[in-house]
Amino acid sequence: MNLNQITVPTIDVDRSISFYKDLGLKLIVKASPHYARFELPHGDATFSVHLVEKLPEGEGIYVYFESDRLDAWVEDLRKEGILFDELPEDRAWLWREARLRDPDGNKLILYHAGENRRNPPWRLKPEQ
Repeated sequence: MNLNQITVPTIDVDRSISFYKDLGLKLIVKASPHYARFELPHGDATFSVHLVEKLPEGEGIYVYFESDRLDAWVEDLRKEGILFDELPEDRAWLWREARLRDPDGNKLILYHAGENRRNPPWRLKPEQ
């Protein structure tokens, strides 16, 4: 099994296209006004937005985008006018994270975890 696609809701596909292109994603499918899909700069995963009449309520989901150059990436985005809820900060779970929201309020975490993403010190040991 492989997780290779995440889709988030939007009330304005074209506005979302602009935002996610500014984050560095490459637009590969444009089916406005209903749908758009992007490739990420590294790996095989894709990310998309789909039109909804009403955005979900409540806590919702978090979408994580990892970069080895997190601090420089965040600074570049801030210079382009992207607003952040939280600037890069080291977390207790050994990740460095910055937090923001897309134009529809979907929560995005830009982060760097390196080896700790899959192998934190508290990772469960395989059953023998």
